[in-house]
Amino acid sequence: GIILVAINPYKQLPIYGDAIIHAYSGQNMGDMDPHIFAVAEEAYKQMARNNKNQSIIVSGESGAGKTVSARYTMRYFATVSKSSSNAHVEDKVLASNPITEAVGNAKTTRNDNSSRFGKYTEISFDQSYQIIGANMRTYLLEKSRVVFQVENERNYHIFYQLCASAKQPEYEHLKLGRSQENNLL
Repeated sequence: GIILVAINPYKQLPIYGDAIIHAYSGQNMGDMDPHIFAVAEEAYKQMARNNKNQSIIVSGESGAGKTVSARYTMRYFATVSKSSSNAHVEDKVLASNPITEAVGNAKTTRNDNSSRFGKYTEISFDQSYQIIGANMRTYLLEKSRVVFQVENERNYHIFYQLCASAKQPEYEHLKLGRSQENNLL
């Protein structure tokens, strides 16, 4: 299969806008510079041409930009498929992201908001190859982090968020204190 090596520049670059999406749309692999949109276009064309499911695997270490690359890919599909919805598909698919991140992300020595789990996102298309839905599943949650953290790392964000909300009336029955008092640090 096709392999693309992408590097997270840790800043926004003007290479992911709608004009770039339209430039890659309909192009053959290799006609333009390597890009996440070239990989997405090839998968989209193969799906339409062969009427077979396609997979794109986004892999890398903490902070590599996997979530952002997946978001760009979803936006590419939404744009080229001319989905009837006015909202971008990545907004819909990632609408649960704050909850997912609170429960599955933690501060590590390399990244303040590191995913400590894997994500499988499935995008469904209709017979006209327009997006009709998506499903996101999480797997491989790093359970050991709940009871032990390496020095200078933290537990999952949700524990700190709950402790920060301890004084809210709806959480008083939980008898939460500050994170330092609950041995979270």
